[in-house]
Amino acid sequence: MSSTRIARTVHVAAVAAAFAGAFAAAAAAQDSAAGKDGKGDGKGRPDAVRGRQAVIKVSGEGRSTTAPDMAVLQLSVVKDAKTAREALDANNKAMADVLSALKQAGIAERDLQTSGFSINPQYHYPQNNDGGNRPPELVGYQVVNGVGVRVRDLGQLGEILDKSVSLGVNQGGGIEFTNDKPEAVITEARKAAVADAINKARVLAEAAGVSLGRLIEISEQPSRPEPIPVVRSMAKEFAADSVPIATGENAYNVNVNVTFAIDQ
Repeated sequence: MSSTRIARTVHVAAVAAAFAGAFAAAAAAQDSAAGKDGKGDGKGRPDAVRGRQAVIKVSGEGRSTTAPDMAVLQLSVVKDAKTAREALDANNKAMADVLSALKQAGIAERDLQTSGFSINPQYHYPQNNDGGNRPPELVGYQVVNGVGVRVRDLGQLGEILDKSVSLGVNQGGGIEFTNDKPEAVITEARKAAVADAINKARVLAEAAGVSLGRLIEISEQPSRPEPIPVVRSMAKEFAADSVPIATGENAYNVNVNVTFAIDQ
């Protein structure tokens, strides 16, 4: 009888200990979830909303303009002849005259770079009035030699173009106005882009009835800012016999992405 009572006492004590351990574990889990301030986010994260930080993500765009200080020309000499040798000799002479004139005009060696060279056979395709197949006839060769020219003194640009054509340039690939050192202009565009993003974030926060918090992340979109021609009435005055030139302005664009925290 005594042994039965002892067994019952041990069983009751074991059950009580089990319940006490369960309650202690539950209390510990609740404290962990509540955190030190008792409001949650103690890594147990009972509240899913408190587990994610509220943020505002915006993009900003900035633009800064400046007058170009350099032009990049693409000039070519094209010569045709009966043989490849004759076409090459004629092209070499004309291109040598062009390069010599460019150097005499003050263009440095570092601003002259061959941009393309080709020798192409020229064919005549006879009409097949009788329905037969006639092979093409080789009638000559064409040699094309191109050169890229950086003109740093825009006051000479019209004269250089005119003289180049007179000396043998008979094909042009375009002209691009740019800036030798655009870093300062790009910096202004970056500042404008960040200011634009901050203003957008403030408007969004005000509209949502929240306060803008700390800056979390800011990044510039990876593409390097390139000049975008802006039409302006800024034609330069040159001699009457040179090519008229309108330089206009260049605009540099920068885009940034900015993330702010929300203070609630």
